[in-house]
Amino acid sequence: MRRVLALTLLSVAAAVGPAQAQSAAATGSYMIFFPWNEPRIDQDAAAMLDNAAAAYIQSPGGAVRISGHSDRSGPAASNRRSAAARAEAVRAYLAGRGVPAGVMSVATFGEERPLIATEDGVREPQNRRVDILFGAGSER
Repeated sequence: MRRVLALTLLSVAAAVGPAQAQSAAATGSYMIFFPWNEPRIDQDAAAMLDNAAAAYIQSPGGAVRISGHSDRSGPAASNRRSAAARAEAVRAYLAGRGVPAGVMSVATFGEERPLIATEDGVREPQNRRVDILFGAGSER
């Protein structure tokens, strides 16, 4: 799934042309997926975050919103903690790649905003994610 998302983002950038791709990247939206019960940034996520950091640095000045999410595989409080740990891992990674800490805000939603609706107790990889938005709309 992560490779499909990365390829989709690359395809969109290629379809709009180099000048528009640069402009689109400057107001980027990225989604990073995580293994169950881990805030570990794997190789695929690192590549996506490197792209996000580079796009931000290329056109600095906007806010960056980082939102942590989880699936419904555990108690709501544990899921919220897992989502917070994922969001903080992404924030630290982006800061380490040159995105200023002062422009980033972190929100944690736990299991409240799933991509895929599931019953309680279900492990859904697409719900264990961090959404990153910078540019228009990231101030919310």
